[in-house]
Amino acid sequence: MADTTEQQSAATVDGRELRADCARCFGICCVAPAFAASADFALDKPAGQPCPNLGPDSRCGIHRDLRQRGFPGCTVFDCFGAGQHVAQVTFGGRDWRTDPATARRMFDTFAVMRPLHELLWYLTEALTLTPPGPLRDDLTDALEETGRLTDGTPEQLLALDVDAHRGRVNGLLSRAGEQARAGRAGADRRGAVLIGVDLRRAALAGANLRGACLIGADLRGVDLGAADLTGADLRGADLRGADLSHCLFLHQSQLDAARGDHRTVLPAALRPPAHWSLTLTPTRPRSGRPEARRRR
Repeated sequence: MADTTEQQSAATVDGRELRADCARCFGICCVAPAFAASADFALDKPAGQPCPNLGPDSRCGIHRDLRQRGFPGCTVFDCFGAGQHVAQVTFGGRDWRTDPATARRMFDTFAVMRPLHELLWYLTEALTLTPPGPLRDDLTDALEETGRLTDGTPEQLLALDVDAHRGRVNGLLSRAGEQARAGRAGADRRGAVLIGVDLRRAALAGANLRGACLIGADLRGVDLGAADLTGADLRGADLRGADLSHCLFLHQSQLDAARGDHRTVLPAALRPPAHWSLTLTPTRPRSGRPEARRRR
């Protein structure tokens, strides 16, 4: 769904790519999952049925206009490199179009591979935050084990209890986040439902926001330094002027789902999404007077 023809080398760990490369996939993410008509997708699509926008070259025919055409959900999806791994490694380059017998197994395998690749990304991030010691050793072991699992056959992957593995790894990731936040630990808002909440005056530096639902939350100007954002849902969250430069476990797809502007401070490894350059709808501040529209 995310077009990666832009000139960027894929992030790798032990040779495994952790950034989607659609040119070496077969549009798996445009076929395998189901879509439900909503604010994220303009139509219903059953699982295993190709999206009508998928071209014969396995590229999205409306990639440049996805948001305008009602498919913002596609722009924020990231397979963490699982798509090309399934296509080129697990199935040896066999295309489900020309080898229909592989289609169902390929799509089912992708549903297992994607969370494994996501865990590889998080474990890699955790290792950059964790000093030498027992926890770092455990993270290294988990990274190696998860990597071995991704190299399994389709049959081995489909037999894997990926939820159980993810549960074990998440415990280590949580400990890594707590250790990285030591000395700056703030509020514990794990899994908090904060849909549309005005958080401009909230003290969120060092907060634990793992799995928090921040859809449409107002985070303008908020300092999120050392905040753990693992799995936080930032769809439509207003990050204008927010400082995310030292937050933990923030992924590009989370930013792609949010709103921001030139004042939003990001970690060096992440980039402001293209849609942030668009004029934003004015918001109404506490005074009740319309906020002046800012232009870039």
